[in-house]
Amino acid sequence: MDKTDKIFVAGHKGMVGSAIVRKLQVYGYTTIVCRSSKELDLRNQQQVLDFFADEKPDYVFLAAAKVGGIIANSTYPAAFLYDNLMIQSNVLHAAYLHQVKKLMLLGSSCIYPKFCPQPMKEEHLLTGVLEPTNEPYAIAKIAGIKLCDSYRSHYGCNFISVMPTSIYGPNDNYDLQNSHVLPSLLRKFMAARDKKESSVVIWGSGTPKREFMHADDLADALVFLMQTYNEPGVINIGIGDDISIFDLAKLVKKVVGYEGDIILDPSKPDGTPRKLMDITKLGSMGWKAKISLEEGIRLSYEEVKEKQWAEMG
Repeated sequence: MDKTDKIFVAGHKGMVGSAIVRKLQVYGYTTIVCRSSKELDLRNQQQVLDFFADEKPDYVFLAAAKVGGIIANSTYPAAFLYDNLMIQSNVLHAAYLHQVKKLMLLGSSCIYPKFCPQPMKEEHLLTGVLEPTNEPYAIAKIAGIKLCDSYRSHYGCNFISVMPTSIYGPNDNYDLQNSHVLPSLLRKFMAARDKKESSVVIWGSGTPKREFMHADDLADALVFLMQTYNEPGVINIGIGDDISIFDLAKLVKKVVGYEGDIILDPSKPDGTPRKLMDITKLGSMGWKAKISLEEGIRLSYEEVKEKQWAEMG
């Protein structure tokens, strides 16, 4: 990418999209195009086609998606499948029609099988059944990966697919019904501390392990890959280490300063037992994450405390 190329960041108000915009600005890219969902409904094909005809972006970061945790995926499966399929199909086809130089599709580690060998390698895709609690989102993202590869082989489009691990950071979603595990834990422990509650209940057995990456690290990796990576299939993005949900809860408890007990509720679903990314491919290209988990949680805690906690109540 040249510094003056027109770059469309789809989903710029979300956690990942906003991190991409910040990183591009830091690196000196001057022509970043963004549209809110109210200004441009990516599920609407005609709106997307009109946008690409008018703006003619050179590069596209497709970070727009309908996302959420176990509760949201289980409650709204049709929306997770339909919305994500439509967003990807419309943007990829418009990018092909208007000769975008390069497009990056962002997926998620949930595309891999529920009982995937650990750490998860790129070649493990489609080798087993998916985790039922996020299957609609995973199916949509797998379709997006195959769509990128199909446009590449059929039309010669430079469309790439990247699969980040679990992400957290600025502009995360802290809604208790729709958020992922780390922001949900932050909010739970802050609320319990402020209300002087004696305990916090954590869903599941606490034994599943997850890998967490700060959004600013992810954005750095995405810009790096947009500049250097041009292959079909997928490439994993992560830190190469994971932590159990129970140990994560203890770490959040420590950062927040909560002094009560942690109670596990094994009657609630655990989700996938483990989701650790094999990042050998990315590491061989010379990129490595910089922000530790505890440092990242402290950064998130400070953000919530200063900007959002008053509104959450």
